[in-house]
Amino acid sequence: MMSAAETLVSRLKALQCHFTWDLDLSRSLLSRCRDNLLDIGTDNGNRWLGHIYNLRGFIQYKLGSNEDAQSFFNKATKAFNTMRNADVGPWLVVNYGNLAWLHHHLGDQAESEAYLSKVDDLNTKYPSPSQEELHPEIYAEKAYTLMTFNGDINLVADYFQRAIEMQPDMVEWNSWHVLALLYASNYCSTGLDDDIFKKMRIAQEQDPENLYLAAHFLCQRADRRESVEDEARELATKVLRSPVGSYSGLKPLLWVYRTYISDDEAIDLAEEALKNHPDERYLKRRAALCYQKRLLHNKSPPTKSMIDRAVSLHQEVIALYPDSPLMRKIDLAAIYARTSHDGQAKAEQIYQELLKSDLEPPGQQVLFNCYAKYFHFQKQDCKMSIRYHMEVAKIQHQSFFRKDSIKVLKKIRDKGRDRMCGEIREFLANLQEP
Repeated sequence: MMSAAETLVSRLKALQCHFTWDLDLSRSLLSRCRDNLLDIGTDNGNRWLGHIYNLRGFIQYKLGSNEDAQSFFNKATKAFNTMRNADVGPWLVVNYGNLAWLHHHLGDQAESEAYLSKVDDLNTKYPSPSQEELHPEIYAEKAYTLMTFNGDINLVADYFQRAIEMQPDMVEWNSWHVLALLYASNYCSTGLDDDIFKKMRIAQEQDPENLYLAAHFLCQRADRRESVEDEARELATKVLRSPVGSYSGLKPLLWVYRTYISDDEAIDLAEEALKNHPDERYLKRRAALCYQKRLLHNKSPPTKSMIDRAVSLHQEVIALYPDSPLMRKIDLAAIYARTSHDGQAKAEQIYQELLKSDLEPPGQQVLFNCYAKYFHFQKQDCKMSIRYHMEVAKIQHQSFFRKDSIKVLKKIRDKGRDRMCGEIREFLANLQEP
């Protein structure tokens, strides 16, 4: 017969919440996700605010800050009830589960029991419409969580689909379902099919105030050779008036500007947003990347003032994101490498410092992949480039960067022109999959 403590743990393990969803997260990923969640913003119109606070609470717990975790979980409770205009409902099942686990870890078993009882009451009062499925509110929150943590995007789309089938009136679920389908298509060689494109159009009609969705839909229309310049400028006006945050639509809109209008107009738009909110780190990050794209991919030579502004913004962004500096330092190195001989020396110094840093395997893959490309494009050293692509592939962690390095190696092997083709062929033949 189980003791009271064993019974409590058994009940906790049966909960549907962040503590039981097997979120195997590295510290670097936790820090990066925390930065991303901070950049979303917390304006009251954000329909995902409760989910965001739940995630921030879980991240703070994983990073060792129980007090902050409890504060965010409590904010999540209030945000959910405010958004749903009710004091109680099934949207609190995950939140109360998180609080039950947190109080258990804090040693307050009575409070943990109290939240377990609240979860039981909610499950009894608001059962799932389908006995074979989780409640749609749980599916939606689980999908949002996996989406934020770069989980299986196909699973994300499936969870949103299940939630929508049981509760089709939730507009934001449908909007994020089509966004998940869009993200999944990015990893598909055939790209976005017509069915998903139609779903995006319908979702935007149903959720016209969602500028993030509108900007992504504009990207897809531009890819299909539609003329979107006038609509892009109209959308830019709306984005500039909206609360600052990564859901404002600015990021995908800047991509439309860079790809289908001009790099310089993209910079102007980013600078205008930054002028309106000069202290917003997210806007500095977007502006810095616009300058980087202009310097790296535009054939017209940059002015000294443009280079100086790009370097200055990147240095600011690195300081503003102290817990996740890797990619931002690599971006700065890329700018330095394109400027002058002195700049190349600075780029090499950045890479050498990063190579000496204590990175987890995913971070190592990012660094080695970018360093391989640096050797190929900036230093014209194909041998060292190949060596670092091999280092990426050796790391037993599946990622975009590993796939990219393997793709590069296979391309060199298939062309058969490089002196290292034999070594590459043997390396790929013996390569183990994670």
